[in-house]
Amino acid sequence: MDLTRTEVAVRRDRRGSAARFGLIALPVAFFAAFFAYPVAAIVARGLKVDGAWRFGRIGEVLAQSDVRHVLWFTTWQAFVSTALTLLIALPGSYVFARFEFRGKQVLRAVVTVPFVLPTVVVGTAFLALVGRGGLLDELWGVRLDTTVWAILLAHVFFNYAVVVRTVGGLWAQLDPRQEEAARMLGASPWKAWRQVTLPALGPAVAAAALMVFLFTFTSFGVVQILGGPTFSTLEVEIYRQTSEIFDLSTAAVLTLIQFVAVGAILALHAWTVRRRETALRLVDASLTARRPRGAGQWALLGGVLGTVVVLLLLPLAVLVQRSLDAPGFGYYRALTRADGGIFLVAPIEAIGNSLEYAVAATVIAVVIGGLAAVALTRRDAGRFVRGFDALLMLPLGVSAVTVGFGFLIALDEPPLDLRSSWILVPLAQALVGVPFVVRTMLPVLRAVDARLREAASVLGASPWRVWREVDLPMVRRALLIAAGFAFAVSLGEFGATVFIARPDNPTLPVAVARLLGRPGDLNYGQAMALSTILMVVCAVALLVLERLRTADRTGEF
Repeated sequence: MDLTRTEVAVRRDRRGSAARFGLIALPVAFFAAFFAYPVAAIVARGLKVDGAWRFGRIGEVLAQSDVRHVLWFTTWQAFVSTALTLLIALPGSYVFARFEFRGKQVLRAVVTVPFVLPTVVVGTAFLALVGRGGLLDELWGVRLDTTVWAILLAHVFFNYAVVVRTVGGLWAQLDPRQEEAARMLGASPWKAWRQVTLPALGPAVAAAALMVFLFTFTSFGVVQILGGPTFSTLEVEIYRQTSEIFDLSTAAVLTLIQFVAVGAILALHAWTVRRRETALRLVDASLTARRPRGAGQWALLGGVLGTVVVLLLLPLAVLVQRSLDAPGFGYYRALTRADGGIFLVAPIEAIGNSLEYAVAATVIAVVIGGLAAVALTRRDAGRFVRGFDALLMLPLGVSAVTVGFGFLIALDEPPLDLRSSWILVPLAQALVGVPFVVRTMLPVLRAVDARLREAASVLGASPWRVWREVDLPMVRRALLIAAGFAFAVSLGEFGATVFIARPDNPTLPVAVARLLGRPGDLNYGQAMALSTILMVVCAVALLVLERLRTADRTGEF
């Protein structure tokens, strides 16, 4: 009998090892072929001369004063953008966590819209607000598009939801009785918050700050549109060196610098997330929110609502208004005509192209990210699998420009000669979508009782059947939410797509950037119209996600 049990255990272990390898094999192959290989190829192309490595080129590039200025500005603006975002968004985190008021769910979705918007749309919206002929220029003759303030405010606009979602989500689950106990013992409201609540929120604040810093450190579309020739981040400089100056050596060095910086940021982020997951005892968030009490709390709510209107809604409203400046929807009608210049087809066709690419990218991201998430939640996951978790986040921080250009120079020989294939764009977009799929599905998969899987395995179910009958019913809604995020992110991807999208198949972000790059009111108006269309599509996708999230909490759909 003991021998039989041993044989069963051995067979189960072998089957589990085979399943673990099968789950992780496809994600590893995908990242190796479409992320590591293109990035390594472009770095090697820049640092290799006649087959020999020129690592001395790193010192030569860093010695250039203009490169040092770019590094300084990239770091400086990221720190200032992060500080401003925390300062403005933390009151909103408290309001969404502790207050219950009419329209809260809709407002939560509205706050999140800027985060899923393509950076090109964000830059265009602020250009309509603070640029030449913008609202501020018309009302008071004030232009900010030539100053760093336009970039900083656009970064706050883009990252406001990161702080509200990250910090507010944890704040809503902190037991308020701990702070109330400190108040009963004589502590002032400020002292009770500083000594009780703030230490508990520390990991979440740090995690949010690091994510904001990461997004602003690698900012491309916003700085490309609002910075002009005066301001340039590492990402913008890599684009300039590759597409305008054709200096791959300098671009390769800048890519390595960005890679090291992003790796350090992600390592810090992983450490703060681990602290957040293990250090707190939380309560049901629905038990901590209540209606505001007193003039102070109503004033705080009013201030947050005013901030949302001025900082988040006003730029989007101005964007829509500028797209309607031509009578009879003239700018929208102009999108249906090909000009024979920068577009070989009518700009309106970019809508269909973007939707097709985004759907294909979503399918790829869900398959790759879903397999990776399942592998990461297995109890028998090895050290390599757990280490792969950190690598999944790298596409969010490594230069998308480098990835896009790497696609062109690396995927040019069989069996990966994809330069003329339509699948090249969805592959690049899926790289950005996979981390969102993994991060959305991991918490839900980890919450599934492992004993259910073990019982199904003992009864003879195959790993696929265990997943289909145990995990899938519990994670179905999370899978739909992950797919929605991947779709929205893929729809707005710009950094890599600008290199690989063909002139006869432009995506919406690429079309907007091309229109903004041409002089004339008609081109400017068409850019506003396309940006409005892209904004509406992303907002609809987000509202569906919010509906799914709410239904998941209430058990309804």
